[in-house]
Amino acid sequence: MPLKFIGIIPARYASTRFPGKPLADLGGMTMIERVYRRVKEVLDDVVVATDDERILRVVEDFGGCAVMTSENHRSGTDRCLEAYERVASQADVIINIQGDEPFIDPEQIRRVMGCFDYPETGIATLVRPFPPERPYGDLENPNTPKVVIGEDGNALMFSRSVIPYMRGIPKEEWPQSTRYYTHIGLYAYRAGILREITALPQSQLEMAESLEQLRWLQNGYAIRVAVSESRTIGIDTPEDLEMARKFLEKL
Repeated sequence: MPLKFIGIIPARYASTRFPGKPLADLGGMTMIERVYRRVKEVLDDVVVATDDERILRVVEDFGGCAVMTSENHRSGTDRCLEAYERVASQADVIINIQGDEPFIDPEQIRRVMGCFDYPETGIATLVRPFPPERPYGDLENPNTPKVVIGEDGNALMFSRSVIPYMRGIPKEEWPQSTRYYTHIGLYAYRAGILREITALPQSQLEMAESLEQLRWLQNGYAIRVAVSESRTIGIDTPEDLEMARKFLEKL
């Protein structure tokens, strides 16, 4: 039997850097609606998981499906599990789509889905090759986690630092000296694995880097990696929103 997938979009109202971000206007449409409509191009079953009635109403007003979840979740992964259980989904795989990625490419979702063609895959995520012509300063940005991938297609390590370290080579030459990958925060999990990883206590590596996927790696879970060349714009600040509006004008 083919696997059943559900897309869940965690969407919190509170944000230190950008309160109300899911409801921000982007070209005459809220950001959460743009994300939702992109995901619906691939998946029939899509749910917004929120902790705020305003977001719930906006989603329902444009005809989307939304569910209220707790305000106390540590991460979007925890919120996804609650939403999955609240809607009594029977999907085999949950895809966690960032609510601040309005330009997510439907092909990126399909690539992550393709990771589950391998029966051993329990968790999957997405990376993008770092363009070698871009400056080292862009690679060094700690808000863009880096990923090292094993020969088996699984992630070896994620870090906000630049990995791998290129010994004996000036840093400005690093982007041209090896292939770097940056992480796109799109995850997918088999339902049973999602229940397991959300029950794990925070790990030393996770707390050090503030990257929840390190908790999974540190506890022995494999994370299969799909590669996408597509560019997306994650919106973390009002400045990012202005950049996204300019990007939209060029489309």
